[in-house]
Amino acid sequence: MTGIHASRPPRGDRAYVTLVTSDDYATGANALIRSLNQTGTEADIAVLHTGGVSSGRLEELERLGVRLCGVDLLPTSAAFNNAHAREVLHRVAPFDKGDKPPLHTPLDNFTKLRLWQLDYARCTFIDADALAMQNCDRLFEYPEFCAAPNVYESEADFHRMNSGVFTARPSQATFDHMFETLDVPDAFWRRTDQTFLQTYFTDWHGLPHHYNVLQYVWFNLPKLWNWKSMHILHFQYEKPWQTPHGKADQLRPLIDLWTTIAEGGPLPDLAKMPNPE
Repeated sequence: MTGIHASRPPRGDRAYVTLVTSDDYATGANALIRSLNQTGTEADIAVLHTGGVSSGRLEELERLGVRLCGVDLLPTSAAFNNAHAREVLHRVAPFDKGDKPPLHTPLDNFTKLRLWQLDYARCTFIDADALAMQNCDRLFEYPEFCAAPNVYESEADFHRMNSGVFTARPSQATFDHMFETLDVPDAFWRRTDQTFLQTYFTDWHGLPHHYNVLQYVWFNLPKLWNWKSMHILHFQYEKPWQTPHGKADQLRPLIDLWTTIAEGGPLPDLAKMPNPE
């Protein structure tokens, strides 16, 4: 696997995959992995990680049973790197809906594409700032490429994709073609991997909303919130471990839930969880 250095062989041909690019995201991945382990999944769990993660934090994740997969940044051109430098990207396409802490660089986001170089037949990617609320193994039966809508402000956003959860079929040939398409003259991917993937997979299939419920739905679209059907909860923008947290009062029940799982507590009984009013 060129560009990937794995800690052990794969366990089976299916894997949940996440990306960790800093110690902060290792904090998120710790909770995600704990939640996945509680769902009774039979799939492997692989953590793509860059050089921005300390060895101690990686050892913590490995003790949870995951397969560590060290990855190099993509060998993108100087022009591409300059166009996607943090200060350039955030000036041209600022995040104005919430506070997104600088946990990594925009170029780190594109290492998500290394998933297509993994030695699995089927993968489900989940961002490290998410939790699995119940078994999600059915996602492995969905085709490539499926992702849930980027809905957190208005129901009109159902046509947009969120790359925090998606299904994929690893293939070196696909990776090679993706890279050729990614780094072209004057390339600018406004929301990095998310914009690229929606453009590359023009006929992407929509996953049911409950496979990637964005936390802002809690207060923006409470009628769409349903604990019983929720499979993955995604903490876009502010992170539950973040201090200070500008929306802590609005999101307190979700932060408390994340904290419980991160500290080794059980998944909740979704039937008993109160929906927002």
